[in-house]
Amino acid sequence: MNKNNYSSFQLFWLIALRVLIGWHFLYEGIAKLSNPNWSGVGYLLDSEGFLKEFYLNLASNPVLLKTVDFLNIWGLIAIGLGLILGVFSRITVIAGIILLALYYFSHPPFIGLKYSLQMEGSYLIVNKVLIELIALAVLFVFPTGNKIGLDRIIFSHGKS
Repeated sequence: MNKNNYSSFQLFWLIALRVLIGWHFLYEGIAKLSNPNWSGVGYLLDSEGFLKEFYLNLASNPVLLKTVDFLNIWGLIAIGLGLILGVFSRITVIAGIILLALYYFSHPPFIGLKYSLQMEGSYLIVNKVLIELIALAVLFVFPTGNKIGLDRIIFSHGKS
């Protein structure tokens, strides 16, 4: 099967996945933007795992922290809008995967790691962040923006 020839059923569920993940990203970004006191500092300081020092360095440098907070908020919003609208889908999906990987490795659900922040649920290796990351990987392999999304208009190049 050609990667761009989806059945209506497949296309519906792939687009539903894309839009719902987009909504999650967009809402998270807007919620952070609308809270003037929001900062990722607590999350970064609570990091564990093999990249702990990287995250602690981000949190301890005020300029880096302000940059990380800005990029986090606007990255979430841009990725969310990109997914919902199906615009620049490949870049949007890759950006989402990178952002989720940064979240995952900040708080990996590995044996022996303890966090001060209350976690939602009990996990071992696989958590909601990893599942959403893998779902974005599925959307990378099965792109839909060129079928239903602004990518169809932007990248049509005179195709019928």
